[in-house]
Amino acid sequence: MYTGTPPWDIGRPQPAFLALADAGALQGTVLDAGCGTGEHVLMAAERGLDGTGVDLAAGAIATAEAKARDRGLEVRFLVWDALDLAGLGQPFDTVLDCGLFHVLEDDDRAAYVESLTSAVRPGGRYFMLCFSDLQPGDWGPRRITEDEIRASFATGWRIDALEPSTIEITLDPAGARGWLLSATRA
Repeated sequence: MYTGTPPWDIGRPQPAFLALADAGALQGTVLDAGCGTGEHVLMAAERGLDGTGVDLAAGAIATAEAKARDRGLEVRFLVWDALDLAGLGQPFDTVLDCGLFHVLEDDDRAAYVESLTSAVRPGGRYFMLCFSDLQPGDWGPRRITEDEIRASFATGWRIDALEPSTIEITLDPAGARGWLLSATRA
C-alpha cells in the first residue's frame, strides 16, 4: 500500500490524536503501533516526548525516518510486528494506534491486546482510533463494533472513554466514521 499514498495517510496527525496531544494526554515514552509514515509519533516528539514507531511496512518506516530527519526530530522507527511488542524490551507509558486494530483478524486482535498488555506500564494509556461499524457502505476495512472493543479490553484494562469519532482519509472529505478509545492498563 505504501508504494503510493494510502487513503489513511493524510500527511498530518489525525485531529482526534492531535486533540489528545494538545490536552496533554500523551506522556512519557510513546509507542505508535502500526505507525505508517510516522505522523503521530512525530507529533509526540515535537512535544518533547520519547517516541518509537513500529510498522511491518519497510517503505512506510523509510518515509517516517526521512520525515524525522527533515523535521530534526529524534524518533526510533523499527520494522516490527505489533504482535510482539514485548520483544522491544521497553515498557511504554502511552501507546497510539490509528488504524491497526481494525485490520487484524479476530485471533490476531486478541494476540495484539496481549502484546499491548505486555508492553504498557501499569497505569499507562492506550489511545486507539479504528474504523466503526457505524460507517455506511461496504468499502474499506472491517468495521469494529463497540461491543468488540469492550470485550477485547475487558481484562487487564480500564476503558476510560469509548466514543464515536472521525478518521480523516484522502478518499472522502467527510472522513470515515470511527471509534476513539482511551484505556488505562490495570
